Amino acid sequence: MNSPQSVTRVIQILEALCASPRPLSLADLSRALETPKSSLAALLRGLADTSFVVAADGLYRLGPGAFGLGSALLEARRRVQSSDLIRDGMRRLAERSEETVLFAVRDKDAGMITYVDVIESRNTVRFSVAFGDRRPLYNTAGGRALLATDPEEELQNYLRRLKPEQQAPQTETDKKKLAEAIAAARASGVAQTIDQAADGVTGTASVIHDATGAVIGALVVAAPSSRLTDRRVELARLVREEAAAISRSLGYRAAGPA
Repeated sequence: MNSPQSVTRVIQILEALCASPRPLSLADLSRALETPKSSLAALLRGLADTSFVVAADGLYRLGPGAFGLGSALLEARRRVQSSDLIRDGMRRLAERSEETVLFAVRDKDAGMITYVDVIESRNTVRFSVAFGDRRPLYNTAGGRALLATDPEEELQNYLRRLKPEQQAPQTETDKKKLAEAIAAARASGVAQTIDQAADGVTGTASVIHDATGAVIGALVVAAPSSRLTDRRVELARLVREEAAAISRSLGYRAAGPA
């Protein structure tokens, strides 16, 4: 366990065992981590020696060492504000994208999002929004990303009540097409809008989860549409990656093998 790759694999093993509702075999871990059994076996022996995993009948589960570390990490996390972790991720995304980055939270009752944090692009021509500005859910990337996490019945109730307004020349007001755009965001994990909330503005957004799995807001990159003709795929990847990284820093772990 003396190489960076070994350290990474140890972390992946612990995360896989943490996410799984049942003990996992060596074959299960090999498939989940796409790593040869021979490479994992030695690491598992070392983890068992330090009580980070417990092996029984060819199956592995987390041991008391892992739970002790988990308790220590939770205590350390209490000393770090969630807003600081989100802000750190926003800075990384702003540097990688070179565009304005926003964090938006949802007001379900009003059908709106509120921008509660902003890091503006350094470009002379950039998208600018003030802290506390509000926008509708249906015509913003952040709003659509959040709507995409709703149960289908809840989403349909929202669409039935919705009275979309033409806020820009290209604003989509057809509810069927809005439903299709939200479904696409649900499938991809990213919502993108072009000239929807304002003429000449493109948005790309993905949601952030906390340790309980709850959606706490949307991470958004917003920029002039004229600059993003060839960058939509790249921005979708960057936003998805950074939203996932922030979620992980907040303690969120996606479901593992069943």
